[in-house]
Amino acid sequence: MQFSGEGYIIKLKNHGEKSMIATLICPEHGKIVGFINGARSKRGLGIYQLGNYISYNAYARIEENMLSLKGVELVKAHTADFMSDADKIGALSSLCRLLDICVAENDNLGYLYKAVKDFFDHSKEDNWLVYYSFFEYYLLDFLGVGLDVNECAVTGKTDGLSYISPKTGRAVCAEIGEPYKDRLYAYPHYIVDKNYRPKRTEVADLLALTGNFLTKNFLAGHNLQLPEKRANLLNGVKKYQIKM
Repeated sequence: MQFSGEGYIIKLKNHGEKSMIATLICPEHGKIVGFINGARSKRGLGIYQLGNYISYNAYARIEENMLSLKGVELVKAHTADFMSDADKIGALSSLCRLLDICVAENDNLGYLYKAVKDFFDHSKEDNWLVYYSFFEYYLLDFLGVGLDVNECAVTGKTDGLSYISPKTGRAVCAEIGEPYKDRLYAYPHYIVDKNYRPKRTEVADLLALTGNFLTKNFLAGHNLQLPEKRANLLNGVKKYQIKM
């Protein structure tokens, strides 16, 4: 078996004195894991970093064997986009970890890949955290535990949606949810409307919502937790500045 492709590095593990095992997220092949001989060289220092986008040729004698990645070239370096900001490092670490633990090898990523690509493509912009929040939202959908944001769970109305139930993940309209608003999550208007310039409070609300549902509906069932640095993102929102 052999194929060529490109992908983002989301995990690296040293193997022996000179080699590495890399996990990539790829547009055509989903998540792949491959052995890279000689990766721990002077040349490799600039290539094998989390978030970098590389091209490769993949080989395996039989389908069950781990891939061997050869002819690796750096297509786009993203590492430098994150290193000067601790919050960005936390977001990068969290995104990579969530992809590693939530996505099975060779799964069709669908729209989730676009959310990953958008995060990296906009990592230098002031609203980079918004793109991270879109990633978590679509990760929920990819895992089959997405939110039902189309109509009110009680009335069936499609207008006036203001809240999300923490139990069911279904939308609730203002008239029904108002008495219980302290126990409900805010409706993710900016996600639904594809607005990449939301208010800071909206981003905080969305991260609280996705963190809860990722934990309750997926991670807990696999004895996993949210990435350690992911918790810092909520604190980062407080100092997050975005041009409206």
